[in-house]
Amino acid sequence: MIVIGAGLGGLALANGLRRAGIGVAVYERDPSPLIRRQGYRLHLSDVGIDALTSVMAPERLAAFLSTAHTPAPRFVRFDPMLEKSEVLEHGGLHLSIDRRTLRDTLLADVAETITYGMRLTGFQVAAGHVTARFDDGTTAAADVLIGADGINSAVRRQYLPHIRIVGTGLVQLYGKIPTELAEGMDNVFTAITGPGHRTMGVAPTRDYATCSFGARADDLPPGLHLMTQERLRSLVMDMTDGWHPLIHRMIVQWHEVFPLELRTSVPIPPWQTTRVTLLGDAAHAMSPAAGAGANLALRDAAALVAVLAHGGPLIPALRSYEQEMIDSGFAAVRISAANGSRVLGQDPLPAS
Repeated sequence: MIVIGAGLGGLALANGLRRAGIGVAVYERDPSPLIRRQGYRLHLSDVGIDALTSVMAPERLAAFLSTAHTPAPRFVRFDPMLEKSEVLEHGGLHLSIDRRTLRDTLLADVAETITYGMRLTGFQVAAGHVTARFDDGTTAAADVLIGADGINSAVRRQYLPHIRIVGTGLVQLYGKIPTELAEGMDNVFTAITGPGHRTMGVAPTRDYATCSFGARADDLPPGLHLMTQERLRSLVMDMTDGWHPLIHRMIVQWHEVFPLELRTSVPIPPWQTTRVTLLGDAAHAMSPAAGAGANLALRDAAALVAVLAHGGPLIPALRSYEQEMIDSGFAAVRISAANGSRVLGQDPLPAS
């Protein structure tokens, strides 16, 4: 199997395939696993935890889970003066984990299967195999090619060019604050929403709390990625003028801040199954407003391993995987868009 992309979904897939005795080669366009900032804290629900349980070695999973933090299973919203305005209780198990810790854990048993610095330029499907082409002139062939290469997927761009990726109208600045500043906000997620769709988001892990500031893109100046940490903090301090003093104490100690435009897939009907398939954000990217993206990528990986390990004809197995992946993935895209519109001021999801 060829896996394009060594993000969380691709690494989970590689772990599961290897444990099932299925050969796998992973190709990642980044020159190393540390080159890009992708966020800090992640929310894991039962969906993601169950998926990890099925693809990881038990001792690896136990060591990883020992690093997790268990927040109160609820979403809480405050106004700018920290008066509580909404509480939504969640069922099931919820964990706050560090993205880097999870990635390092998933890398541990499959590092030798990964080749870095390999940018996919295209692929060709032939009878019985798929051949991938890379920008260094090399090729690789296998029974199946899986695009796990994220929202900017090169696999999807060739395979399903009609899938649209659109902006949500929102930009978020992600960073960290000391956990003591998040006292009283130890929830799955805490949102502090103010006028003009300006939102602070807080979620503790064991060692820090992730802290984000989101706003409409047209409410923010250009060149955020060029700004110093001091300038970003000053900008958000100005945009939260009059908010509770605790919020300003958070901003003063906010660090490792970087901006990210929030984008989403637009759902489409199922496509004809071939020896090429997708998982995670390559298929169903979504805004973070439901805390579901990483969980669904892990679930996709576990589900794909299950159908491939079961044996039998390949195309019907992939079709079974894709039917569930498309239905549940695009359902989550719609839920995330609805939550994002209600809480964050996200643009409505286009009809098509």
